Amino acid sequence: MAWDFSTEPEFEEKLEWMREFVREEVFPLEVVDVGDENFLRIVRSLQEEVKRRGLWAAHLPPDLGGQGFGQVKLGLMHEIDGMSPWAPIVFGNQAPDSGNSEVLAHFGSAEQKERWLHPLLEGKVRSGFSMTEPMHAGSDPVQMSTTAVLEGDEWVINGHKWFTSNGMIADFLILMAVTDPDAAPYERASMFLVPVDTPGVKLLRNIPTMAGEHERFGYGHAEILYEDVRIPRDSIIGRRGQGFQIAQIRLGPGRIHHCMRWLGQARRAFDMLCERSLQREAFGGPLAQKQTVQNWIADSAAEMQAARLMTLHAAWMIDRQGAPAARKEISLIKFFGARVLHDVIDRAIQLHGSLGYSSDMPLEEMYRHARAARLYDGPDEVHRQSVARYILKDYQKPEGWLPREHVPTRREAAREKFAQLLENATANL
Repeated sequence: MAWDFSTEPEFEEKLEWMREFVREEVFPLEVVDVGDENFLRIVRSLQEEVKRRGLWAAHLPPDLGGQGFGQVKLGLMHEIDGMSPWAPIVFGNQAPDSGNSEVLAHFGSAEQKERWLHPLLEGKVRSGFSMTEPMHAGSDPVQMSTTAVLEGDEWVINGHKWFTSNGMIADFLILMAVTDPDAAPYERASMFLVPVDTPGVKLLRNIPTMAGEHERFGYGHAEILYEDVRIPRDSIIGRRGQGFQIAQIRLGPGRIHHCMRWLGQARRAFDMLCERSLQREAFGGPLAQKQTVQNWIADSAAEMQAARLMTLHAAWMIDRQGAPAARKEISLIKFFGARVLHDVIDRAIQLHGSLGYSSDMPLEEMYRHARAARLYDGPDEVHRQSVARYILKDYQKPEGWLPREHVPTRREAAREKFAQLLENATANL
């Protein structure tokens, strides 16, 4: 089957507009100092321009305010978004709101969509995704201990979550909790809609991280206690016990988006690497003439190209066969893309020396955020393990104790295979 990642000329024009718009209008947001209220006013003006261009919330189907783009097109858009931390917000596809909106679009009831999805897409409310727990390994979510017990017409939730993205500023949370503890491991949990003003929801703090204790406007990763939180029976999303299935459908395309954003950021670091190599001189000439620097440039270019093609291939598979069929490809790009992001930024810092290590360049901040890429949506080690398992399913253990390619054994088999032919040839001579 041929792979085709091409897009029509009309869409290429949209991508070119995005590139110019992000460079000229979004990049300045990273350094402008006008106060939060004026900053948000600027962001809203940019969002309106994006909406006029028909590029707002492009991850959703047209009937929900999106453009109905497939994952390949979305991936190319996210590559541009990744160039700046503010671009996803300007284009209405920032995490976790984008993933949460997809959950509601695919699994939410009509009432849930009316109350939460439409305001979320309009930018009137914010959401959080509450799954990870501090006392259990995030790599093994079946150990989750937050519970939701049905009592009459209400679910009663108790548990402790952290790294709930945007939890401190969210209007509602999508929460994953155990509803059927005696069921099969991946049928124990369900997902719920929980308004943050529900009694018993206790927002403790934004967790300090390598990226900074508090991101602007409260964005960050919150620690939350759920103590006897009561929500209506119809607050469940999808079917009871469907939580893990929904999570996988949510996280699959989300990993594509992450990887393409990482490529956009890696490209920006790569541009800084190349420009500085031409600008900075040492030992009689520009750094660009040094073999080590040339190796860094060549290796970075090759790794980014490989990661880009791998990611687009995974997106292409999702478009044609769905996320479950692309699990191996998604896991491949997750750990490989995170490594490429880190390595390219690291080389750019090394070449810039003390300037790269300082906050006078964006590289040090990019480096701190890049470290989290190896943990987002599952640690790299789990994805490597998954890839190995998928690959090994296509192999069988050879019979006996010798490898299948054992040369003496193959030589003997070849003699037997061609014995009659050789005997006839000898007789003719």
